[in-house]
Amino acid sequence: MLHHIEIYVSDLEASRRFYEHFLGRLGYQLYQDWEQGFSLKQQNQYLVFVQAPQHFLHMGYHRTRIGLNHLAFEVEEDLEALRQDLLALGVPLLYEERFLEAEDPKALYCLDPDGIKLEWIRKEV
Repeated sequence: MLHHIEIYVSDLEASRRFYEHFLGRLGYQLYQDWEQGFSLKQQNQYLVFVQAPQHFLHMGYHRTRIGLNHLAFEVEEDLEALRQDLLALGVPLLYEERFLEAEDPKALYCLDPDGIKLEWIRKEV
């Protein structure tokens, strides 16, 4: 079982606003909070977000380099409602044409403030 994931971010406050908003919808709650980071927990797993050191910020992130490509979260809510919320907050969407053309879309994709791809998968009932 996955215990936790730690992600270094370029702007801790932007990441906090983003992840507290969207993961809060999934039941994640603030678990740890300190000057250089925070974590959000749901049940027995948590995500840690830490401010990257200044001397690494110029490197940026890209999902096709070696390392993490994306995170996927299962959601119970309507994906269209989530899509509208993402759009209202100016969050970049990926593969939107596939979502709009699908009769019954099962996933929605976006980028977090650092460009990490997130997949929101509709929970099958």
